[in-house]
Amino acid sequence: MKGGGAGDHERELEELLAEVRRIDVQSRRLVAGAMAGGYVSVFRGSGIEFEEVREYVPGDDPRSVDWNVSARMGRPFVKKYRDERERTVVFLVDLSASMTGGFGIWSARQTAARVVACLALSAARNGDKTALVTFSEDVVSHVRPRKGPAHALRIIRDCLALPGTGGTSPARAIESVSRGFRRGAIVFLVSDFLCRGWERPLMLCARHHDVVAVRIRVPELAPPDAGLLRVRDPETGAVQVVDFGSARVRAEYAMNVALWQSGTEQALRRAKVDLMDVPVPRAPDRNAIAGPILRFFTMREQRGAKR
Repeated sequence: MKGGGAGDHERELEELLAEVRRIDVQSRRLVAGAMAGGYVSVFRGSGIEFEEVREYVPGDDPRSVDWNVSARMGRPFVKKYRDERERTVVFLVDLSASMTGGFGIWSARQTAARVVACLALSAARNGDKTALVTFSEDVVSHVRPRKGPAHALRIIRDCLALPGTGGTSPARAIESVSRGFRRGAIVFLVSDFLCRGWERPLMLCARHHDVVAVRIRVPELAPPDAGLLRVRDPETGAVQVVDFGSARVRAEYAMNVALWQSGTEQALRRAKVDLMDVPVPRAPDRNAIAGPILRFFTMREQRGAKR
């Protein structure tokens, strides 16, 4: 029995590493291509740092004149600043039971790992640090921020490999990010948002960090026209038979989904948190991950241009 268990574990590890390699290859192509400029333009440096004082030349902003140095030297000098480009990017990832399974080509967790891969490798490519906090009913893991693609790959692996079972309770994980990272971090909360209790902690977190909600939308949110189905709640284990052949049942199901989605969006707007919606595809789609991320980048750039 022990030999079989070890063999199963080795096979699972091989499959996991193969999945990480596939995600890495796919993501690197996207990061080097269409996403190359989007990340930098959307997530600029958190501030400016003083670099040097130099002599004034025509065209310099008069507000940058250093009057103390100018008085000493007898001619005008200006202060020169540079953009503080380096940021810390924190991935706050839901590993609860509702993130597994489903009717798509990937589970919600596998979809989340691909989103994280694209963003983490973009961050690594631009010299930013990446960190990971995972949660289900409580905080599961905390990976400290570091630079480099190897660290980004470790984060992708953990998104796929770490245990996560039971219900979803992100409040403590959000609070740990609020307290545990320097002000001005970029925080991606990646979840299906099939829970409550995150609204106020996320609002408080957004006061100190640039927070983006990445909502993973599974295909089963659309009511199937499939007659009687036995459905199981992955977090509570409760089983129920639902007649999806009934137009009334499908309409009620669709209404409840719409109310939940609009409630989530209203709470995010109140918290001043941007939303990136990522549907889990039912069939292979080369733009399944790139499309939502690029649309989000475009939205942020257009909004920034209007300010």
